[in-house]
Amino acid sequence: MKLLRFRWVALALWFGATVAAAQVKVEEAWVRATVPGQQAAGAFMKITSTEPAKLVSVASSISKFSEIHVMKMDGGVMKMRAHTSGLEIPANTTVELGSGGYHVMLMDLSRVVSAGDTVALTIRFSDASGKETAVSVNAKSSFMNPYKQ
Repeated sequence: MKLLRFRWVALALWFGATVAAAQVKVEEAWVRATVPGQQAAGAFMKITSTEPAKLVSVASSISKFSEIHVMKMDGGVMKMRAHTSGLEIPANTTVELGSGGYHVMLMDLSRVVSAGDTVALTIRFSDASGKETAVSVNAKSSFMNPYKQ
């Protein structure tokens, strides 16, 4: 009886560890280079998770704050709006943050972001239970997507 109970406990712990170990992968992260006086820059990337997740926030030492934004047509005009509820990342699906759609705006920049710079980003995600994890990436800086050139 003790052996059976031990096996159930071990199985439950293994299953719990497997569920909690959802892997979030961030690839091709880049930040649009800026010009003197510019106070905001777009950050773009591809995100994949093994389990459902939500992009909660992005932080960088070069900006005071950031916002998740979305570009949408409104009355025949493309408008950018803050997307304050986070961005859902479906399991095993790559979500691309890019120009003309969802992206991150780094706001109130502390310096010019020059082409060729590396910008450290800390990207926070939450899982279905609300547990948060952070992924750190070094984003390339360029005026155009450096992964499509």
